[in-house]
Amino acid sequence: MTRNELISLIRERRSFLCVGLDTDPNKMPKHLAEQSDGVFMFNKGIIDATIDYAVAYKPNLAFYESMGIEGLRQLKLTTDYLHTMEKKAFLIADAKRGDIGNTSQQYAKAFLSAEGDFDFDAMTIAPYMGEDSVVPFTAYKGKWVILLALTSNKGAFDFQLMEDKASGRRLFEQVLERSKAWGDKENMMYVVGATKSEMLEDVRRAVPDAFLLVPGVGAQGGSLEEVARHGMNRECGLLVNSSRGIIYASQGEDFAPRAGEEARKLQQQMEMLLKEHSIL
Repeated sequence: MTRNELISLIRERRSFLCVGLDTDPNKMPKHLAEQSDGVFMFNKGIIDATIDYAVAYKPNLAFYESMGIEGLRQLKLTTDYLHTMEKKAFLIADAKRGDIGNTSQQYAKAFLSAEGDFDFDAMTIAPYMGEDSVVPFTAYKGKWVILLALTSNKGAFDFQLMEDKASGRRLFEQVLERSKAWGDKENMMYVVGATKSEMLEDVRRAVPDAFLLVPGVGAQGGSLEEVARHGMNRECGLLVNSSRGIIYASQGEDFAPRAGEEARKLQQQMEMLLKEHSIL
């Protein structure tokens, strides 16, 4: 999906919501957990209930890889379903990969290639190993690198906020500046946690036109209004993710309509914010 297509989808759905498909069989409704394709059936129920309110879906690959071959089969059923739907969505592999060049080429082929099993639109990438570990993911036209910049976890303080004594720049700011030579606003986004919303203005100074994938709204306590105030640009430039707050709104047989209700609430807030920023 190209940048223009993503922006058009945001305006059409009046939303910049990304639904995280962090599907854990232990948290699924019992009537699905006992079925052979229960993970896919759960995902399908969530997708069907939220597609009118969301523009993106983000399976966290760890939840599928931990189930072995069967988990990958459930993931493929999920991505195949999304690709065949008339209502389109931006599909993100939350994989956090990043290795030496030839290894990254194989990761990119596995998850971003249209000839592969999954054909994701984007993939989260760790920048720690530098340019040659990231650039292979930019080789697929219409596909995106989503580079980890400033995450919402407690451990972000271990490295990401360390200051360079010579320049005064923090490590995440150096990542943003250096990575601009590896891609552009058409193929590179950044992960910035919602719980670091006060630093979004610093992020925007470095990458004013880039899209930001923002996790941490909902169960992790991030504020949607603060994210929009500090991080929204003239084309929106945000994909805000909610996982647990939507997909586990209920663990009963009403899990799908309850998920839809939670997604609709966020979409309504997002529509107001888009209007406030003159994007709609």
